[in-house]
Amino acid sequence: MAGDFPVTDFSGFETPSFIVDQVLLRKNLETLKMVKDRTGASILLALKGFAMYSTFGLVSQYLDGTCASSPHEARLGREEFGGEVHAFAAAYSRDDFNELLDLSNHIVFNSMNQYREFSEAIEKENSRVSFGLRINPEHRETEIEIYDPCADYSRLGITRENFPDTLPPHISGLHMHTLCQKNSDALERTIHAAEEKFGGFFHQCRWVNFGGGHHITREDYDIDLLCDTINKFKEKYNIKVYLEPGEAVALNTGFLVSTILDIIDNKKQIAILDTSAAAHMPDVIEMPYRPHIIGSGLPGEYPHTYRLGGLSCLAGDIMGEYSFPEPLNPGDRLIFTDMAIYSMVKTNTFNGIGLPSIYYFDSVEKKILYKKSFAYNDFKGRLS
Repeated sequence: MAGDFPVTDFSGFETPSFIVDQVLLRKNLETLKMVKDRTGASILLALKGFAMYSTFGLVSQYLDGTCASSPHEARLGREEFGGEVHAFAAAYSRDDFNELLDLSNHIVFNSMNQYREFSEAIEKENSRVSFGLRINPEHRETEIEIYDPCADYSRLGITRENFPDTLPPHISGLHMHTLCQKNSDALERTIHAAEEKFGGFFHQCRWVNFGGGHHITREDYDIDLLCDTINKFKEKYNIKVYLEPGEAVALNTGFLVSTILDIIDNKKQIAILDTSAAAHMPDVIEMPYRPHIIGSGLPGEYPHTYRLGGLSCLAGDIMGEYSFPEPLNPGDRLIFTDMAIYSMVKTNTFNGIGLPSIYYFDSVEKKILYKKSFAYNDFKGRLS
């Protein structure tokens, strides 16, 4: 049932639990290091996608730092990861901005209004902190609108219509994040679109950040095209390049182990699990997407098809429909794959449902490197 995954025996883990395999994580990091070596680009870990800091001792050996969307993420990057800390948010409060000044190497503004709001601090801190502007090239590559920063009426990035004629004082770089789970051809097209609108400004910059959404560690990703695209851009503009993937770092390195609690019949066979889409993997509902389960198939592919649901009171707490070679029974375990990215950072305690335990596991040595469990106080402490 475990297929080709290094972890073949999940019986020793409590459920529900997230498991991140160090062996798979290192494989991804080696791929990212190869991109760095071939291009001279700096690669940052996007904490919004993967913030499991028990892995940072390994990840920091390969990557150059972190990118943060809040003071909490910036502090985590500074204290637990080291290296560079880059910050971006759609807008900064005065308190958040002041805190980020002490934590960050780069701070990117989302609008000219915010740049002007903090102009005095920019003037004062320019020698210590590098400031940038996020641009919106208005070029769409992402099909799902809630994940598309270039969708109509987007609040993310400055369009050319709202950009000044010359690069403002003390701005040393431009940032653009337009992709989501894309191959390198999407970046190539996005750069061409950005050059049409903002090409004259790149010559004035010391650095450019191509954001995230690059699925570099996916099997079909065209790494040669990525490296060629980065190298051509660097040579053309004599500029430093940053990438900040979140998913690519931990893509396909994690699992969510769950146990079937009950099976009911309501015109379909419905299995109730000890986990929850709403609380433990909300992207299943928000995106939406259908995570793979080891040993399963599409509905009807195998003889026994079930609708899988969580244990919360939300009627829509549904993971999807899956088929299996053998009937399911209460007590059976189901293993969801690719659960390291976004799932752990988005978990919540809706209904007071307990958070899954977190394991950092070495599948070669068969050794648990770290375990974190959660209890009542983790739920209670968030509420008052």
